[in-house]
Amino acid sequence: MPSAAQTRSFVLSTSALSGQVEIRWRASHAVPVVGNVARMGTYVGAIDQGTTSTRFMIFDHSGQEIGRHQMEHEQIMPQAGWVEHDATQIWANAQTVIAECLANTGVQPSELAAVGVTNQRETTVVWDRRTGQPYFNAIVWQDTRTADYTAKLDADGHGTLIHDRSGLPPAAYFSGGKLNWILSNVDGVRADAEAGHAIFGTIDTWLIWWLTGGPESGVHVTDVTNASRTMLMNLETLQWDPDLLKLFDVPAAMMPTITPSSGEYGRTTVSGPFGTEVILAGNLGDQHAALVGQTCFEPGMLKNTYGTGNFLVLNTGNEIVRSTNGLLTTVAYQFEGQPPVYALEGSIAVTGSAIQWLRDQLRVFNSAADSEGLAASVPDNGGVYFVPAFSGLFAPHWRPDARGVIVGLSRFNTVAHVARAALEAICYQSKDVVDTMIADANLDLQVLRVDGGITQNELCMQIQADILDIEVSRPVVAETTCLGAAYAAGLAVGFWKSTDDLVANWAESKRWASTWSDEQRAEGYKNWSKAVQRTLGWIE
Repeated sequence: MPSAAQTRSFVLSTSALSGQVEIRWRASHAVPVVGNVARMGTYVGAIDQGTTSTRFMIFDHSGQEIGRHQMEHEQIMPQAGWVEHDATQIWANAQTVIAECLANTGVQPSELAAVGVTNQRETTVVWDRRTGQPYFNAIVWQDTRTADYTAKLDADGHGTLIHDRSGLPPAAYFSGGKLNWILSNVDGVRADAEAGHAIFGTIDTWLIWWLTGGPESGVHVTDVTNASRTMLMNLETLQWDPDLLKLFDVPAAMMPTITPSSGEYGRTTVSGPFGTEVILAGNLGDQHAALVGQTCFEPGMLKNTYGTGNFLVLNTGNEIVRSTNGLLTTVAYQFEGQPPVYALEGSIAVTGSAIQWLRDQLRVFNSAADSEGLAASVPDNGGVYFVPAFSGLFAPHWRPDARGVIVGLSRFNTVAHVARAALEAICYQSKDVVDTMIADANLDLQVLRVDGGITQNELCMQIQADILDIEVSRPVVAETTCLGAAYAAGLAVGFWKSTDDLVANWAESKRWASTWSDEQRAEGYKNWSKAVQRTLGWIE
């Protein structure tokens, strides 16, 4: 087996042959079948509850999309640095997109072998198990209100415990601080939590609880990937760590049961959006689902997903690898009956949401798709650099004191230069993480696989290849987050027999190679690095 230092094929998740050879190592992973295979349906469904929208998608056995329906939800920003969602709106939208997708495709619920769930990670909900009513809006992963709290934990010497047990640095990004904030600041929550009435979950837990009956019979679970993003789960035991719960002052009674990412969790209720019992059998955080959807099942395989933020995840196998360069150690996935697979991750807070900001707050264009044409109307950025550090800088910098900047402006510049700078910001931030990951894992990266909505912006993907000087490969099914959740659910019930079936489904749609000179690339990155420095220390 080649070493980790040798060339491998990688996946870059948002989502060009130039003579280089792509090498991939594949192995069969038999997955235990859960339940009676005789109940098999024709399709598998997946709910993808993201930061800005909720969708339901249906796939066939070849991994091809049969249909989808999608709805955006409100972004609630009460003050600078605070980002919230209405969890009841998210549940209502989930019901609507399921019903509309089934109606539009003509697929009957009885034709679904299983349904999987994937979700925006770290976003924190606390609700009353007796009524299903949230005590407070969901606090979104981008929210920075707990930055002082987590910084104090670190300053008081607790950072080592948190990092060693959970694999994460103390940061406002993760759920533990958000949960502590709700317990400490919302009247009645702590008393109800200690009495067993107030329960916690990330959005996967919230949706599964409602799908399986809510106050009547709701199943209160999460999976290892979502749990690994809370600062509260022990990476080795895959259970809530008593010392971390005590540190964050969280009653254990409010925590969901931690399960594998692929396995049967429960059945939907007749009163729910499917109108009948459907097996819920897959659950992963969105970036972990994209890793599965890109079939990155071997150590050394890397994906980067382009969505609201960008997230690069490197499969490190059954080994817990600690980063020395600002990356996160996390659980990649766990199939039932098998040991967990771990990963290194580089998380970028604002990429696609910067395009949304230009659309919604500045009214630069009417739709996100318009950003490509506007940016393409100028040959380059005209000297403009945009660092969208709206929630501080995540990996590899981890600077909550940073805030967004647009620099290099002159009278010559137009909104087209700003739009192009926004696309370049997506790609430069990815380069910051890719360079760090190459150093941490000793990689020789030749091909970068990409997935997610922004990969449909072909100018952005060309810029990514130009900035990295690495070929960028987009799969036929670019929405690999939903596909990964479907794969996890289908594996659990035997719809797919092993990961070999999933690897066979993967196919390339398009590839981009760099067109920039070395000098152009070096000059651009030098100016980008100067712009990043201008963001630091803005919040004292």
